[in-house]
Amino acid sequence: MRIPLLAVAALGLGVLAATPAWTQEAGAPVAVGPQYDTTHVYVAPADVDRFAASFLATFGGQSTKQVVATVTPTPSSTTSQLLQTPVGTVSLFGFKTPIPYPFGAERTGYLVTDLDAALASARAAGADVLVDAFPDPIGRDAVIQWPGGVNMQLYWHTTKPSYAPFQAVPENRVYVSPDGIGDFLRGFLAFSHGKVVSDDRRAPGVEIGRPDDIYRRVRIESVFGHLTALVTDGRLPFPYGHETTGYEVANLQDTLAKAQAAGATVLITPYIADGRSAAMVEFPGGYIAEIHASHG
Repeated sequence: MRIPLLAVAALGLGVLAATPAWTQEAGAPVAVGPQYDTTHVYVAPADVDRFAASFLATFGGQSTKQVVATVTPTPSSTTSQLLQTPVGTVSLFGFKTPIPYPFGAERTGYLVTDLDAALASARAAGADVLVDAFPDPIGRDAVIQWPGGVNMQLYWHTTKPSYAPFQAVPENRVYVSPDGIGDFLRGFLAFSHGKVVSDDRRAPGVEIGRPDDIYRRVRIESVFGHLTALVTDGRLPFPYGHETTGYEVANLQDTLAKAQAAGATVLITPYIADGRSAAMVEFPGGYIAEIHASHG
């Protein structure tokens, strides 16, 4: 097996897991729990209902009532609803107006206990605040960017929500370059008070569509949930890099059958790596997801 340049670059970063800066925490914890964190999905208004029906038919669960609202600090209009499933929640938007910058590029929304404290903590951990705190119909929001170009939304609700824990916690999938991974890890770990549970510098390249190569994969756990950083040189075949979330299910084949019956397309057929079988699926409206089942 040949070792590509991306692996050499990743290996050359050294054993960052032993760097004390990884454990330096930025402020008090602000996370609430993974069941309060959502994947942000933007589709055309005409695709909103088709996407919602397909996603819920695949994973189960229900949708909140669809509303039309302004969810940005500048004038805009979108449909908005939550798709709540046992394996992950989607904040679904169907903008009726042009989408104001930088909205649409944020991958997730993290509920925090105190938005001002969360922003101070994020800044201290090295994040840029792209959109400072602003009111929305049910609370306050902000958009931040971590080193490596990873955008996330932080939000706080006026009325504290209460959601049941997930049956399986979804995986926030972040693609970062070898140049950016050190700063990203130091910053996100300090902010999230998380821990590295694995750091594989020889992960099988089949996971990024390059079966003859190896690459670096870092898995993180925190009160926000699971995050996997995929460290690559950016030479990724479609659809790798387009998915933002990985969903864990009990039976992959059954889930893929449900997805296809509900109008989704299997882009990458199941493969086995790192103790799981995984596939890539595109739902109506263009949302791409990784779906996997653990082998133990």
